[in-house]
Amino acid sequence: MNQRSGNMQEKVLAVLQRHGTPMSAYEVLGQLRDVHPRLAPPTIYRALAALIERGGVHRLESLNAFVACSVDRHGDAPVLLICEDCGTVEEPVSSLVADQLSSIAKLVNFTPTRQVIEVHGQCARCRR
Repeated sequence: MNQRSGNMQEKVLAVLQRHGTPMSAYEVLGQLRDVHPRLAPPTIYRALAALIERGGVHRLESLNAFVACSVDRHGDAPVLLICEDCGTVEEPVSSLVADQLSSIAKLVNFTPTRQVIEVHGQCARCRR
């Protein structure tokens, strides 16, 4: 990774961390265009891809959005709990789900390449 791409990754991650809820790549771009007016979508997508690879960001498949990872370490299958009211994403850590998925895959001789577990619902704060 060169210094320029690393710098952009840091900026993209900072935007996602500051925002705190899922953002589209174009929303991230909008936040950075004030400082970098010539910034183009491919640059944001490259930074997001690198951050996903490093485990600093998760892509929320169901929302076509991105969120900063909220835990230091997790297994191969992070569970992302998405509140449909306020948009917060919780990321509880548990190896139980990953273990169960691996067991299920082995039953049918299936080799997963990636696991995305998203659960939509309502967080405790919104339920009150």
